[in-house]
Amino acid sequence: MGFSSQSVKIPIDRVGALVGKEGMVKSEIEKRCSVSLEIDGESGDVRVTYDTDSLKEGDPFKAQEVVTAIARGFSPQRAFALFEENKVLLTIDLRQYSGKSENSLARIKSRLIGSDGKARKLIEQLSGTAISIYGHTVSIIGDSGKSKVAEDALVKIASGGTHKAAYQMLQKYRSKQKLDRLQLWESQKPPEEREY
Repeated sequence: MGFSSQSVKIPIDRVGALVGKEGMVKSEIEKRCSVSLEIDGESGDVRVTYDTDSLKEGDPFKAQEVVTAIARGFSPQRAFALFEENKVLLTIDLRQYSGKSENSLARIKSRLIGSDGKARKLIEQLSGTAISIYGHTVSIIGDSGKSKVAEDALVKIASGGTHKAAYQMLQKYRSKQKLDRLQLWESQKPPEEREY
């Protein structure tokens, strides 16, 4: 039997969320991905160990992605959406837009969050994704198409664009999605029931 492992570094203040009450979050990840997690509460080092002979059953990469999502500020419940087949995690480093200025980073984060979290919530609703703003990053969980459009909207705001322009872009995407679904639904009807 061959064992291999990968390491993920997480912020110390996210260790508790990763372990969960009575170790339930850690156990759930281990069970779903057939891996073993060793979490060092002092350093924030997490070792994901898996049996290389039974990679068909296990998914160490998915485990690593869920650990990373929790490290980036998602609640375990929201991070567990990554267990779904088509869900991905995207992370944007906001320092590419703020430079080395802490004030600039704080300003960008507050623009992305909005007053009472309204901007973040609206982007989540319009794109159908989950978003976490933590440290110097903003992370997105969703299917790849939705995550990409949410990323485009967040980058637009982070690089100085207006909220309005970002929301309009998301509305356009949403309308197109609805139209595509409607056309697909129409195309699956028997020819005599189709509306032309």
